[in-house]
This record gives sequence, C-alpha cells and structure tokens, in this order.
Amino acid sequence: MLNFLPGPIIGCFSFLLYIVNTVVWLIPIIIFSLLKALVPLTLWQKLFSYLLDQMASNWVLLNTLNQKLFTKIKFNITGLEKLKMKDWYLVISNHQSWVDIVVLQRVLHGRIPFLKFFLKRELIYVPLLGLAWWALDFPFMKRYSQHFLKRNPHLKGKDIETTQKACEKFKHKPVSVMNFIEGTRFTKEKHAKQSSPFQRLLKPKAGGIGFVLQAMKGNLSKVVNVTIYYPEGTPTFIDFLCGKVKHVYIAIETQDIDESLMGDYVNDRAYKIQFQQWVNKLWLDKDKAMLALEAKANKDS
Repeated sequence: MLNFLPGPIIGCFSFLLYIVNTVVWLIPIIIFSLLKALVPLTLWQKLFSYLLDQMASNWVLLNTLNQKLFTKIKFNITGLEKLKMKDWYLVISNHQSWVDIVVLQRVLHGRIPFLKFFLKRELIYVPLLGLAWWALDFPFMKRYSQHFLKRNPHLKGKDIETTQKACEKFKHKPVSVMNFIEGTRFTKEKHAKQSSPFQRLLKPKAGGIGFVLQAMKGNLSKVVNVTIYYPEGTPTFIDFLCGKVKHVYIAIETQDIDESLMGDYVNDRAYKIQFQQWVNKLWLDKDKAMLALEAKANKDS
C-alpha cells in the first residue's frame, strides 16, 4: 500500500513497526512465561503453552501485515494445499538469507502449527529473547563434535539426551519443528570451499534431523520440505525491509515419516548410513527443484 515511498523511508518505518510489534508481544510473553514456570503442573503448563503460541502467532500475523503495508511481494507457491494445523511436522528448508525465516513464517502461518526453531544452547542467555524462546518451548541443543567426544567419552549420548528432553514438550500438541540442515547460509564462497556436489545448495547435515526423529520417537508424522528461490538474487534483511524483494518462488513437498526413517541415529551405524543416503537423495531432488524454480521465474519474467 505504501510501497510508492522511497526505499530507505520504507525500510525505516517498516523496521520501526517490527520493533514495536516485537516489544508489544515480548512483554506479555515474558510475563506469561514466568507464570508458566511458577506452577509445574502438566495441565497448567499445557494451557500456558497454547496461550504463548497464540501470542507468537499473532506476532507473526502483525509482521505479515507490516510487510503488506510497505512492500509488494509476489509469492509463487506450490504445495500449500497438503498442509493442516492439526499435525506434527518436521520442516526443512534450504537457507540463503535471514529473510528465509520471515518468508517461512509468512507462508506457513495458519497452515501448520507455529514454527519451533532449534537453537544453540548459548542463545538462551540472550537478554529477554532467550527467556521468550524458552517460554515458547524452542528446543535448545548442545552438540558435541567427534573430536570432543574422543577426549570426553563420558559425554557420549548426552547430546541426544538433551534433544529428547527438549522434544518432550512437543508430544502433547501439534508442532512444527524447523531445521536448516545445511547448517549455515549459502554463499558462493562456502559452496566452493565445501566442493559441494549440488549446484545451488551446500552439503546437508543429516545429524540434526536424525537426532530430532530419534528424540520424538514416532510423534512427528510428516516432513515438510520447503525450497525457496529469490529471482532477483539473495536478499539481505535490509533489502527486504526496503521493498527490494519483488518476487519469491517456493515449492513445498510433503512426505510421510514411515518406519524406514525411524531408528537409532547414534548407535545404529547401518541406519545412520541409510538415513544419510535418504537426506542426500532429498537434497539432490531439492537442487533440481531450485533449478526448476529458476527456470519458471525466467519464463515468468
């Protein structure tokens, strides 16, 4: 609606609204999180989890209204029709920019349960936000490298134990667990350094979602595989704020999580190899999907 304004002005007003919206919802989220922590009863905890998720969902909704007010983005999306709110999802996506998070929240809002991102354990100490993420049941993970475990063998299995505890809260109501399995944002430099076999993607890391599936013990029912393509090039968040992102192409594929995807990722070597092969096949198909979206965008332009 106000996209006729100069980009820097749009960016300043839009950023201000993001800040206001975040503060407006952060305050009650923190208050309700403290109330949630005060009474360790299951019913009480469950009630406040629903209330906190609704607050976070409202935050996403108002962020989307902010975007529609200041920018005009044309979304070309396939696969949304297969999604529903009352289901348990593992959501994976390619990762190019922090804009991916805003895009995912916008296109999946109201289609699946509120997205829960896996976070590094250290992020719980971020002032205010760490408390909010904890209140919203975002799982905090601590991963140990093979080199570290060789020097500290007594900690073997501790990371999956931590993941299991983080996922316990997800068994009682529908949830969407989000993971960027490339582990970092795509850049040409990282792509070259990895000698990635994929044209548009970095190498996937199977361990994160392998841990999640093992920790959830069959509670997750579907994988939502999201592929995001920006025809104008990978945007920064400032580009997004200033209205420079005009088109986003998204392909969504949904796959059942059957028995072949279940197993002990930590101790069963055969299953671990099989699971990594499945992830690599998934990423080969995603690479083709990226090229297909690129061709579609070129045809539309």
